[in-house]
Amino acid sequence: MPKKGGKHTEMGKETQAQCKRAKLEAASSPPVLNFESPDSLFRSLISPIKEEVFFREYWEQKPLLVQRSDPLVAAYYLSLFQLSDLKELCSQGLYYGRDVNVCRCVNGKKKVLNKDGKVNYMQLKKDFDQKKATIQFHQPQRFKEELWKIQEKLECYFGSLVGSNVYITPQGSQGLPPHYDDVEVFILQLEGEKHWRLYKPTVHLAREYNVESEDRIGNPTHEFILKPGDLLYFPRGTIHQADTPPGTSYSTHVTISTYQNNSWADFLLDAIPGLVFDTAKDDVTLRTSIPRQLLMQVNAADWTEKLSGLLRRLADRLELTRDLRPSDMKKDFITHRLPPCLGRDSHALVPGGKLPKIDSKIRLQFRDHAVVTVEPDQGNAVSTVKPPLCAWGGLGSARQTHMMGTEDDTASEGGTSQQTHGLRFPLSYLEALKQIWSCSTVPVKELNLSSDEEKENLALSLWSECLIEVL
Repeated sequence: MPKKGGKHTEMGKETQAQCKRAKLEAASSPPVLNFESPDSLFRSLISPIKEEVFFREYWEQKPLLVQRSDPLVAAYYLSLFQLSDLKELCSQGLYYGRDVNVCRCVNGKKKVLNKDGKVNYMQLKKDFDQKKATIQFHQPQRFKEELWKIQEKLECYFGSLVGSNVYITPQGSQGLPPHYDDVEVFILQLEGEKHWRLYKPTVHLAREYNVESEDRIGNPTHEFILKPGDLLYFPRGTIHQADTPPGTSYSTHVTISTYQNNSWADFLLDAIPGLVFDTAKDDVTLRTSIPRQLLMQVNAADWTEKLSGLLRRLADRLELTRDLRPSDMKKDFITHRLPPCLGRDSHALVPGGKLPKIDSKIRLQFRDHAVVTVEPDQGNAVSTVKPPLCAWGGLGSARQTHMMGTEDDTASEGGTSQQTHGLRFPLSYLEALKQIWSCSTVPVKELNLSSDEEKENLALSLWSECLIEVL
């Protein structure tokens, strides 16, 4: 950290004054990010790059650098997280390893400087000032509401979990060695400046994290300085390293990441067992025994032709039924995603207002957070699924444990693991549920069910779970 009264302190005061002016201007200006819908949020995040251009030219292909030089964007980014936030957060009971990592890159290797137990702010500041250590803060959306809003909308947009980490690095220092990740990465520069170098991937669209040596990665394909308000995207597998250049007291950025274990390979690993199970019910070929002693053989090459034929039968089944459903991937997403950030609208989590009747008109709530799924393991029942209402707010909620790893799926306060929550209906209710999900509003009496009693019961069940609003 700069000495009191030094050059960097003056620079910091000037930056703070600019940000204060920008915040005043922002009060009468359009918002930096548009939270109206998941689509509008993502479009505003990558602006001025068009959404279709991003996915055609950059997504999973190459890095994108957006340098804005916009004080309003810089002021908004500053509100997401600052170095000064750490003192208050430490007083809430943070732990090394779980919430905070302290590290530095020394001779191309990561040196971890974590202590044991709770994080002491004065010790953290000492390591930052004297040891030039980088502070890595895990999943700040647990504490910062604006990041919660951003990441919740991005999870709806991508249909994939979205995590984040804040990195605060003092001048002339680097926290991590050159490495690549197994996630799609969006970097938002919040404070100071960061010098970045990106390199050609050695593993395109990598499925795991790995450190790369300097002598293997060659020369950078991209080299630049990120300033407050700038955004950087790069695909998983992109080798990168970053340092805070001399002349900048420190740098703060947030890394927002998504699409971990969300490839076609992961989908097939999850969905194929169900396809095999369903096909075997109708196809006796799949129910015949494997050859004697097949599992004892070293070389199973003799049976590849047989296996190829069985795989073709599965492909034929899939083309006929057009039904391939992931199981664990969907449950993991539903269980561990962020709850909606409701603010003053938290009353929407409690059933209220008019009861649905046969003459009522209803509208779906939490469209992006409710999932309709057919469950073959439950007698082909159809379910509406969402996180439990108790997970949608307050301390101990899904927000507080979001992306923090699991201990038996994170035990709840009552001592049981967190479960997906929802309603199960007969398969005959599927078309009526599709009506509700696909229409902006729908009269109860027009639901595609055989009796008025069924129509009212469906509406009442959804109303009791706060999934519909009666107009």
